[in-house]
Amino acid sequence: MGTDDHPAAGGEGPASSLAHRFTAALAAKDATALRSLFASEVDFRGLTPGRVWEARTPEALIDEVLLGAWFVPSDVIQRIESVQHGQVGTRTRIGYQLRVDSAGQTYTVEQQAFCDLSDGKITWLRMLCSGLVPVAESDAPADSRDAQLEGTQS
Repeated sequence: MGTDDHPAAGGEGPASSLAHRFTAALAAKDATALRSLFASEVDFRGLTPGRVWEARTPEALIDEVLLGAWFVPSDVIQRIESVQHGQVGTRTRIGYQLRVDSAGQTYTVEQQAFCDLSDGKITWLRMLCSGLVPVAESDAPADSRDAQLEGTQS
């Protein structure tokens, strides 16, 4: 699925547009689309359950953090569960939940981001990540549960 193919790529207003473009690009693992959202320099700090992350360039942020460590090449981002956006003064807030398949397990990941823009490009970004949270059996799609039940015997 490409960035433009994702249903979350639309929206209204600058915060909505940025939130949906960022989330769709991340879900598609589209490094080019992600890079287009950033200025040539970015002040990034992020927090995951096990580590603090920093980057100064869009390339380092995208290649080494977002698509190099947070979501590795073998991870499949199945879908965007939700996207939220808003303003905190002049700062833009982006929040989203993703459904991710990693090493054969299904997870939900939630991330919250706050960013500053200059000429429509992200120059300052702070992100907080929930980490990979296993999806409970009751949260799995019905067809997935049915397939699992078919293979069991009582």
